[in-house]
Amino acid sequence: DIQRYKLGNPRTFHYLNQSNCYELDGIDDSKEYTATRRAMDVVGISPEEQDAIFCVVAAILHLGNIEFAKGKEIDSSVPKDEKSWFHLRTAAELLMCDEKLLEDSLCKRIIVTRDETITKWLDPESAALSRDALAKIVYSRLFDWIVDKINSSIGQDPDSKFLIGVLDIYGFESFKTNSFEQFCINLTNEKLQQHFNQHVFKMEQEEYTKEEINWSYIEFVDNQDILDLIEKKPGGIIALLDEACMFPRSTHETFAQKLYQMFKNHKRFSKPKLSRSDFTICHYAGDVTYQTQLFLDKNKDYVVAEHQALLTASKCSFVSGLFPPLAQESSKSSKFSSIGSRFKQQLQALLETLSSTEPHYIRCVKPNNLLKPSIFENKNVLQQLQCGGVMEAIRISCAGYPTKKPFVEFVDRFGLLAPEVLDGSSDEVTACKKLLEKGKLQGYQIGKTKVFLRAGQMAELDTRRSEVLGRSASVIQRKIRSYLARRSFIMLRRSALQIQSVCRGQLARNVYNGMRREAASLRIQRHLRMHLGRKAYKELCSSAVSIQTVLRGMAARNELCIRRQTRASIIVQSQCRKFLAQLHYMKLKKAAIATQCAWRGRVARKELRKLKMAARETGALQAAKNKLEKQVEELTWRLQLEKRMRVDMEEAKTKENAKLQSALQDMQLQFKETKELLAKEREAARRAAEVVPVIQEVLVVDNVTLEKLTSENEKLKAMVSSLEKKIGETEEKFEETNKISEERLKQALEAESKIVQLKTVMHRLEEKILDMESENQVLRQQTLLSTPVKKISEHLQIPATPNLENGHHIDEANKSNEPQSVTPVKKVGIESNGKLQKSNLERQHENVDALINCVTKDIGFSHGKPVAALTIYKCLLHWKSFEAERTNVFDRLIQMIGTAIENEEDNGHMAYWLSNASALLFLLQKTLKASGANGATPSRKPPTPTSLFGRMTMSFRSSPSSNNLAAAAALAVVRKVEGKYPALLFKQQLAAYVEKIYGIIRDNLKKEISSLLSLCIQAPRTSKGNVLRSGRSFGKDSPSTHWQGIIDSLNTLLSTLKENFVPQVLIQKIFTQTFSYINVQLFNSLLLRRECCTFSNGEYVKAGLAELELWSCQVKEEYAGSSWDELKHIRQAVGFLVIHQKYRISYDDITNDLCPILSVQQLYRICTLYWDDNYNTRSVSPDVISSMRVLMTEDSNDAVSSSFLLDDNSSIPFSLDDLAKSLQEKEFSEVKPADELLQNSAFEFLLE
Repeated sequence: DIQRYKLGNPRTFHYLNQSNCYELDGIDDSKEYTATRRAMDVVGISPEEQDAIFCVVAAILHLGNIEFAKGKEIDSSVPKDEKSWFHLRTAAELLMCDEKLLEDSLCKRIIVTRDETITKWLDPESAALSRDALAKIVYSRLFDWIVDKINSSIGQDPDSKFLIGVLDIYGFESFKTNSFEQFCINLTNEKLQQHFNQHVFKMEQEEYTKEEINWSYIEFVDNQDILDLIEKKPGGIIALLDEACMFPRSTHETFAQKLYQMFKNHKRFSKPKLSRSDFTICHYAGDVTYQTQLFLDKNKDYVVAEHQALLTASKCSFVSGLFPPLAQESSKSSKFSSIGSRFKQQLQALLETLSSTEPHYIRCVKPNNLLKPSIFENKNVLQQLQCGGVMEAIRISCAGYPTKKPFVEFVDRFGLLAPEVLDGSSDEVTACKKLLEKGKLQGYQIGKTKVFLRAGQMAELDTRRSEVLGRSASVIQRKIRSYLARRSFIMLRRSALQIQSVCRGQLARNVYNGMRREAASLRIQRHLRMHLGRKAYKELCSSAVSIQTVLRGMAARNELCIRRQTRASIIVQSQCRKFLAQLHYMKLKKAAIATQCAWRGRVARKELRKLKMAARETGALQAAKNKLEKQVEELTWRLQLEKRMRVDMEEAKTKENAKLQSALQDMQLQFKETKELLAKEREAARRAAEVVPVIQEVLVVDNVTLEKLTSENEKLKAMVSSLEKKIGETEEKFEETNKISEERLKQALEAESKIVQLKTVMHRLEEKILDMESENQVLRQQTLLSTPVKKISEHLQIPATPNLENGHHIDEANKSNEPQSVTPVKKVGIESNGKLQKSNLERQHENVDALINCVTKDIGFSHGKPVAALTIYKCLLHWKSFEAERTNVFDRLIQMIGTAIENEEDNGHMAYWLSNASALLFLLQKTLKASGANGATPSRKPPTPTSLFGRMTMSFRSSPSSNNLAAAAALAVVRKVEGKYPALLFKQQLAAYVEKIYGIIRDNLKKEISSLLSLCIQAPRTSKGNVLRSGRSFGKDSPSTHWQGIIDSLNTLLSTLKENFVPQVLIQKIFTQTFSYINVQLFNSLLLRRECCTFSNGEYVKAGLAELELWSCQVKEEYAGSSWDELKHIRQAVGFLVIHQKYRISYDDITNDLCPILSVQQLYRICTLYWDDNYNTRSVSPDVISSMRVLMTEDSNDAVSSSFLLDDNSSIPFSLDDLAKSLQEKEFSEVKPADELLQNSAFEFLLE
């Protein structure tokens, strides 16, 4: 039905959404609709009439949604939009009338004059009023029809003389806004209140007269003056309203002014102070202020001629029946009719009907506004009683005799107050008088059939009646209690007799049971003795059988044991002979392996000596190395150089392996192409041999072609064999290179372990030497003292040697000038000074341990700067570790960083240490000045280094003036110091760790996305024509999850780097190299796999690249950098794949406009592998392919140009200057040190 009537949600209809109430709790609309249909069937409305009724209601709802806008002409209107046109067409369809006529009846008016007929346009507001008028008249006619139908179905007899009716009206209404409806309702209540008061007074008066009692007149409030104010002719409000409606230029303001002038002196009428058109009437229930804005419109009751004609001409018989054609005379005579007049007439007819009947009133009172039980709002209930006239009716009733009782009822109820009147000697009237006289009541009246009592006298009689009943109840209770006690005694006596008989029976039964138990025990003893005897016999028998079984089993087991020992001895002899033979073989094998190891060790030592010689020839650090006096520093420097050489060798090996792999792939591709070409030629030759005899007549041409094919096949076979040989040689070289690199790596690791051991031994020796020097210094100072031994304690308070806080000692230049003669002193002074020196060293070692233990933990960031880096820097600066010639603090810090990054591979942990290491490296760069570096610079200009380590070495050689002095001045906590060799070495090691951590984070990201890239290169296989062509149309479970996985990995790493405040230049380089890796992987896969070089795959990869471009734009250039530019190869290749008409593109257009970055080999590879799986489009023209072949032939001698695959760059793409530029704007003075160190008094300098 909803679809048939084109209805929808009630919220979308203007006539239904005004109250904002669409649903009621506990009411189901569908069930109500079914019940309504069933009720219509019961009443007698046919299904056709029901459908017509709902069509009319739906048409009214659609009419309410028609909105109007200004038309092309002046003061014209048309439906506002397509939605309004839809509702207009739907309403016309449901009413079965012409759509154009319906539009004209709403937007136009026809004015008929004597001479002509004028059509007038209506403005949008007037059209809306015309729409509402049409809806109202249709709804009114439908309502009247339904009422008439129900009345006729009830079957009321119009000639009946008796009538039982129920009148349910609205109560008195007083709202914030009171219009014409409230005016009519309150008029009805005034009329009914007058009828109620008159009826109550009349009933009381008639009853008093009928009973012939003495009574006086009762006054009551009469509201006739209010009724005259409203409905009196010709000066009533309704009459004035009808008069105003008949004048076309009358407005609600003129109507209100007329009321003010007419009733300005009336006591029931008043004008509000702040209103120009409102008026107030003092009703019996209270004052009500009415707003006259819509009085004139609501009082008019006429049908527009256009609406009458439209609905009369409807094709629906039901609709046309609601609007029967009017006779011309009636239409001319009744030019105007008033709702108010009609309402007054209907109200008068209702009162006449009520006057002719005997009314009974029922007053309904709502106890509360919450609609909950057992809650009474006193003020609200009292107001309802006053408005309903109940209080006035009670006052009228109480003014006379409110209590009336017939003689029979009165004597029956109160006869017990005087029992003597009930003996039957007197009649009812005399009995009533005696009762009233005995009660000493005054003011009552005795009528013919009833007793009339004043207010409160009935309550007094009820009180006396209750007292008499109470005394009677006490007597009754006494008698009942005595009866209950006697009955209880009789029952107890009967129960005692029964209990005695039961007890005697139970005692007899107990004696009988005892005798039975004694006989049973004798029988049980006899059977038990018999059972024990039988059991003993069975145990003896079973024991004899068991002993025999055990002896026989023991004999059998002994025989089996002898046989097993014999067999085991044979097996032992055979295994022993086998072991001796195997032992002899293992000795021979071990001797051979030892010989091989000795020879390989000799070769490795030779290689190590060559590496050491090469390390000694390094000029960049030779000057700093020559200044070192100890062998430990030399070994340490060699270790660093050997590590760097190992890294360079690994990089060279990686590049060489990559080149060899690319060459191997090229050879394999060429081999496959050659095989395919050979197969094609063989197929062509086979087909040529199967041609019809007409072609076989030209034998010469076939022989020549066959010879050419044979020669080409021979050449191809030779080429294939040569390629196979080259591939084999390349694989052998690759394996040899791998073996050599592994051997060198093992040698380097062994050398590193030996150097570490030597270094630890040298550190121990160094500490012993320092202790001995301190003791010697104390002895030297004591020899210079001239005081007696008693004052030794005073001199011990002065420190012998100026010690730094980190345990490093400064070599004094004047040691050689000290006196050599030492005067002996007491042993106590020497021991005390030694202990003091040792305590200082221990305290300094404890400070270093506390620092390392603190920064090992994740102590976070302050104001966006790493706290650990600044804490380490301040401690080193305060301890003057940068100026120390010998120290082990740097080694411990490097060991701590190495342990931290080797134990965990989590990106968050790596990012934390990358941020701290880079910040500390930046501070070292701004602080250290290399001592003597200029003098050690060789005369020739060294080559530009490519690694971060080399660039750092160059920065050591440069003068401090090359640094950014402005940036250094901005850092309040940084000051320039002259760094010694341990500090410079620490800076180099820290730079190497920054590079290592950066590479770990980058490689982790590459590993994470590498598995997804293999799935992103090829589009999913779907039905033809349904290949995904846009990254925005991907579903939840579609292959876009691979691209989304890459985006999620990038976002996760970016958020991790941001949380750890990694410098922006490092973030940019990580994502730039990652995008370069994506470009290499996707582009190489596109060139190596023919199934990926398709039109649909190009669209799929292009959609994924759009997701990466969107990500680059979202994270902005400060983090993405030039990442998007790294995808230029795959972008141009994919852009070429998705071009529809490739055969029209020339070679110049491809190389200059479409794919300028791609080489000829790459373009040729793409063009030859391309195939369209969707639209079957062709690749580029054969001329373009031939041009590419010519260029490839010309460039065949160039080894670089012959490779069409891309190589991944794994080098470090940033320098120390880039890192310094990224960090130079940071302010480290606001960084708060770690709370753990601040609690230690030795680190109070951190707050300075």
